[in-house]
Amino acid sequence: MLTKLMNFMSTKFAPRVNKIVANPWVSGIQSSMLTGLPLVFVGSLITMISILNNFFDWMPDLSLMSTFSFGMFGLIIAFFLPYYVMENKGHSDNKLISGAASLVLYLLLLFPTIEEGQISFTLSRFGIEGMLVAIITGLFVAVIMNFMASKSFFDEDSSIPDFVIRWFDNLLPITFLLFVGWLITIQFQVDLFQVIQSIFKPVAGIVSTYPGFVLSVFIPVFLYSFGISGWAVFPVFYPIYMANLAGNIDAVASGGVAANVATQETLYALIYIGGTGTTLALAIMMAFISRSQQLKAVGKAVVVPSIFNINEPLVFGAPIAFNPYLMVPMWINGLLVPTIVYGIMSWGWVDIPSSTFLLWYMPYPLASYFATQDFMAIIWCIVLFAITWAVFYPFFKVYDKSLLKKEEEENSNL
Repeated sequence: MLTKLMNFMSTKFAPRVNKIVANPWVSGIQSSMLTGLPLVFVGSLITMISILNNFFDWMPDLSLMSTFSFGMFGLIIAFFLPYYVMENKGHSDNKLISGAASLVLYLLLLFPTIEEGQISFTLSRFGIEGMLVAIITGLFVAVIMNFMASKSFFDEDSSIPDFVIRWFDNLLPITFLLFVGWLITIQFQVDLFQVIQSIFKPVAGIVSTYPGFVLSVFIPVFLYSFGISGWAVFPVFYPIYMANLAGNIDAVASGGVAANVATQETLYALIYIGGTGTTLALAIMMAFISRSQQLKAVGKAVVVPSIFNINEPLVFGAPIAFNPYLMVPMWINGLLVPTIVYGIMSWGWVDIPSSTFLLWYMPYPLASYFATQDFMAIIWCIVLFAITWAVFYPFFKVYDKSLLKKEEEENSNL
């Protein structure tokens, strides 16, 4: 059966994926994320070092280094997305100005507060929380600038220098872009960040049910596979998770049993093994069994952060984001893992969390025990790791094989 699956993925799945990956728009999104990867690594490194602050009072607070590296990731995407799309579409002369226009439009769409001539921003929106706004902004700018790139106010035989012509030709599209941003933010007072959050609010009513819990886990995984952090929907789900935990605490305190599976502690106990999307198995595969030099190098770099459930380097470095080879198994695990966890907790095979546990960076399976206070959680953590390994493996092998083939072709041309 495995042979048939691998054959299907090699002959049917992979060729179709290659067409998607080669798309200039998809490629532009991937390239923009890869360009910002060093900032992700710095932010993740600081996060890991900051764990020591919980044990040593003399450790300095380095959190601002993370804030001004990974915390600026939205800015990076906003600039480089149209930059790479324009390059991929053959308009390299306009890629820098497109990135700059996208950057200023992104700032305008972050809904700054303007009081007495002072403009202030919500700092968190510059990072992954504003990722969706950054992608929407970058794509919108790329569409407009790509459309206008082939149009000019001057004849081809004009004696005016090319750089001056580009200045004037870019005036109209940039003016239009900023006018749209002004209409949305200033004239109509629309906060796109809030609009995006409000789209997910109807989901809140069903989060405590089995389908709702699975959906609450899958939506961040799905968004993350497109480079959008699950923090974008965190304000929607987190209050429900906290209310459910409070109900569990009250039930246990009164002599009853915890009944609400949908809590943040449940995610930290058995679902976030390696980070959102349960990706630790993939990180280990990349580090130790990859044949592609690219994948092995990235694997060695991301495996340690993944052990501490920091998988931004993996998601943006493998990459999983906008990479159908690895997006699909992450989606499968995003549905399968919460389904299994909901079942084993509902059936009493593992205790439902009834105390606060927010140490998301604690390695598994230690986190499984401390979140549930149940040794059976350690056994199920190992089982879930094996299941996610089995899901990732065939997709990983096909992706590894495609990269290896590309590397061999490049070496043969040297």
